Amino acid sequence: THSFSRSPKGFPKLKNDTFLRAARGEETEHTPVWCMRQAGRYLPEFRETRAAQDFFATCRSPKLCCELTLQPLRRFPLDAAIIFSDILVVPQALGMEVVMVPGKGPTFTEPLKEVEDLLKLRQKVDVTAELGYVFQAITLTRHSLEGRVPLIGFSGAPWTLMSYMIEGGGSSTMSKAKSWLYRHPEASHQLLRLLADVITDYLVGQVAAGAQALQLFESHAGHLGPEQFQDFALPYIRDIAQAVKSKLKEEALPLVPMIIFAKDAHYALRDLAHAGYEVVGLDWTIRPQEARAQIGKDVTLQGNLDPCALYAPKEKIGELVKKMLEAFGTQRYIANLGHGLYPDMNPEHVGAFVEAVHAHSRHINKH
Repeated sequence: THSFSRSPKGFPKLKNDTFLRAARGEETEHTPVWCMRQAGRYLPEFRETRAAQDFFATCRSPKLCCELTLQPLRRFPLDAAIIFSDILVVPQALGMEVVMVPGKGPTFTEPLKEVEDLLKLRQKVDVTAELGYVFQAITLTRHSLEGRVPLIGFSGAPWTLMSYMIEGGGSSTMSKAKSWLYRHPEASHQLLRLLADVITDYLVGQVAAGAQALQLFESHAGHLGPEQFQDFALPYIRDIAQAVKSKLKEEALPLVPMIIFAKDAHYALRDLAHAGYEVVGLDWTIRPQEARAQIGKDVTLQGNLDPCALYAPKEKIGELVKKMLEAFGTQRYIANLGHGLYPDMNPEHVGAFVEAVHAHSRHINKH
């Protein structure tokens, strides 16, 4: 069966394409803005919707994912929505069990310990069978958005997912996962390749379902040094961009802009600029001017306000946003935080951030 049948037609016409234009490097009247983890626990309505549900059960309910994705858009004039899901649905699709432990976060009941454990993973993953619930959530949300703003799909990147699968959860050093890179380089590449193949199909499936942009999260890049990143992260990041684009062409699906967000990977910005992504996301630990100098003019930048800046008084948030816009420039730029929103943040301060980006960028563009 050809995959044309996978692309649902008749989506509402897009009314605000500022985010997509900025991602493609076209001129925009204002700088678009969205927030990582904008559908999250900082919203009381999110906590209410999620209250009775297990986290991953929520991820598997297209209706709940749609509702959670739309909640921040009811409050704030954001320029993009990002589908509510989790990066760990990919290891689940490979057959691993992940549970959300209160106070601890996502936990693998049986992490990978030895190279032999790779044999327990599904070697061929039918993404529609295993992750179809995400595709359904995307299609439903795309319709429910009524063309208000574009919908972003996402996945974790291979190294970040590998580190979770071996550590079994969060870790401050990632030493178990990194030890594989030194002790078992071949097995590490085997696992990373498997992940890259599944992620590619998963991202293409998200576009078929209605995603209008894609973000790849290499959240654990900062645990690697430049050499390990060069060997174990970058090649797969590059391959995914290339493979997704060629499959989208093959299946006559839209060529959507792709964003790479490799947290704390300053040492790799030049490489990431040439990795095949339209947008490079930045964390807050890099100066905008330095990032622009390393990345050049042909790639859009996204970021990078310190999330903790949102604890500041609203006037201060406005000042910080203005400074950030002056440093990045208002074009070829998407405003965001340098990481996700924290659960104890005041929604009004998120609103102040979004509004400051629009107001100051319009002002700078006029003058």
